[in-house]
Amino acid sequence: MQLDEKDQALIAALQENARKPIADLARMLGLARTTVQARLERLERSGMIEGYTLRLGASARAPLAATALVSIEPRSGAAVLARLKSLPGVQLVHTTSGRFDLMVQIAANTTQELDETLDRIGEARGVKSSESLIHLSTKIDRRV
Repeated sequence: MQLDEKDQALIAALQENARKPIADLARMLGLARTTVQARLERLERSGMIEGYTLRLGASARAPLAATALVSIEPRSGAAVLARLKSLPGVQLVHTTSGRFDLMVQIAANTTQELDETLDRIGEARGVKSSESLIHLSTKIDRRV
């Protein structure tokens, strides 16, 4: 699906604030409200917009964040993923290319909780090795 300049501007505005009223979006884009609504529906139907979500502020998120880089044994991916899914501190898992197979994002309320989650990851059957990186501060965040 090709996005024109108005679609791109609409998506950018929603990335800034997904709760922005249709009337405000229409004014900003110089379009009628019905036109903006039709564009949104088309973007949703095409899969360009999959949904609208809540992004928690820093005060509502767990105070500690870390990334675990995990190397796994061949053919153990399903078992490792099942173990990671069972850990409440595991927020997001990506497969990666390079030296590590998985990148695991973790949230924790205490250093003890973080340490326990990292231990559970390292103990999982199929995990060859892991390396953890504690997030100190966020310099850029463009996530929606």
